Amino acid sequence: MDPRIVRKNFPKNVITRTNYRSAWHCLASDFENRCAYSMQHTARAGGPKCMEVDHFNPNRKRDSIQNYSNLYPATRHCNGAKRDRWPKGKDRAAGMRFLDCCKEADFGLHIFEDPDTHELVGVTPPGKYHVRACDLNAPHLVNERRQRAEALRFLSSPLKIKMTKDWDLPEPAAQLQEFVREMIPPIPYLTGPELEKQRQRRAAMAAALQ
Repeated sequence: MDPRIVRKNFPKNVITRTNYRSAWHCLASDFENRCAYSMQHTARAGGPKCMEVDHFNPNRKRDSIQNYSNLYPATRHCNGAKRDRWPKGKDRAAGMRFLDCCKEADFGLHIFEDPDTHELVGVTPPGKYHVRACDLNAPHLVNERRQRAEALRFLSSPLKIKMTKDWDLPEPAAQLQEFVREMIPPIPYLTGPELEKQRQRRAAMAAALQ
């Protein structure tokens, strides 16, 4: 699978450790105004003031000249959760690392969405670590994915088609489509044996809490 993001916009000025935030406009274009980790849109995250420029590898923060390929747009939430984490030693050997969406596929390979709860599920060691370290199952992100799924379900339902055709209400449907475009994009659903395992884990956890 190809990387999710291909960088095409590069800053014309030299990026240093003091002006790295000036790369924001290029990052916003390359990532279509979305967080590199949660894919939450700037408009949904609270606007540009709530978006930050993250150093993917925090060990490179002190470099006098910053490499654009190490800078990523991130919501304040994801950047705060990721902090300066960078697995090494035994953790790295165990497969714990962050997924680089500019170099590899992340969603649909390492990470899937649970169709029942809309939580993200890592199916590989890097996927599990990435979800946990970036706090991608924070309530507000899970809720947005659930709302997106419900909206898409309605837009593809016979009821929506009937409303648009018989009641002449194309505008609400168009508004809903625009609303969905700013939400977290659809993520491949967990299916097959992995989904059954996830359901069994949830059932076991629920039983343990009773």
